[in-house]
Amino acid sequence: HPTMSYVDLNRSGVALMEIVSRPDMRSPAEAGAYLSKLRTILRYVGSCDGNMDQGSMRADVNVSVRKPGEEFGTRTETKNVNSVRFVMQAIEHEANRQVDVLESGGKIVQETRLFDPGTGTTRSMRSKEDAHDYRYFPDPDLLPVELDDAFLEECRASLPELPDAKRHRYENALGLSAYNAGVLTAEVETSRWFERLLGECATAQGKQPADVAKQAANWLISELFGALNKIGKGLEDSPVSPEQGAELLALVGKGTISGSIAKQVLEIMLETGDGATAIVEREGLKQESDTGAIEAAVDAVLAANGDKVEQYKGGKEALFGFFVGQTMKAMQGKANPQVVNEILKAKLG
Repeated sequence: HPTMSYVDLNRSGVALMEIVSRPDMRSPAEAGAYLSKLRTILRYVGSCDGNMDQGSMRADVNVSVRKPGEEFGTRTETKNVNSVRFVMQAIEHEANRQVDVLESGGKIVQETRLFDPGTGTTRSMRSKEDAHDYRYFPDPDLLPVELDDAFLEECRASLPELPDAKRHRYENALGLSAYNAGVLTAEVETSRWFERLLGECATAQGKQPADVAKQAANWLISELFGALNKIGKGLEDSPVSPEQGAELLALVGKGTISGSIAKQVLEIMLETGDGATAIVEREGLKQESDTGAIEAAVDAVLAANGDKVEQYKGGKEALFGFFVGQTMKAMQGKANPQVVNEILKAKLG
């Protein structure tokens, strides 16, 4: 072409962003934590999906060793390591290798190395004794890119809420535990799913997000994650949507179904994709709050277990759980647990 070269300088048309850290990490664990946090931030801002095994993100690992108080030693660079775990293994092996070389009287050569995941070791790829060896062909230095303050402020303003800030908000504004907040913000997909669930729960129950946050977080982490794990699916492939999850939690919040019945309903939702309300109606799973029916069941349980009633009144209060269980069993798990407890306390008192 007379005016275009047809040369794609990015090879595949996808730009490469290189992030260079300062040489201030002192352990494999510290480097692993840095890389994990960096990956999370990149996924939150949408720069890349962070899938290291697919090549979306790789790490070049520079390692040198020195005796305490001395200058940095000669470094080696292990190229294109494709997982956080492998990065930590590469650092561990390379540091030990360099120490062994120096303590046996050898010299560390500045070079590029490769990591072998099968053996957990590094091996030499090419030597780079001098700085000019890093150039493959003559190339003028690029001019510096000058960014003014207004551009930088515009960039900062465009950033989404980053994971640390989100975790802090979950703990302080929503009242979640540090553990739950950490789980919910570890992956951007999880935090987005949770926020949709939270908004739908607040709308369905007519409450503020902070009032339903603990219920939503506990259900997502304890119930949905566990159920999805059993069927070999991740949250991104969940047959249950945040809207359906909120519908299920609203039924629990209103007392229409109990927590134990909600687990049964969730299993059916995952199998069929049906909504919680439709399943409860179809399967006849509504919670029984009729005090007359529950009182009759309690009377029958107490009459059939007179010896245990005497033991309870004699101080064996642990039997209260037995009476609750027997009443729930008699009513096929559909009795409102709160009503059962109230009636039992009154009668046993």
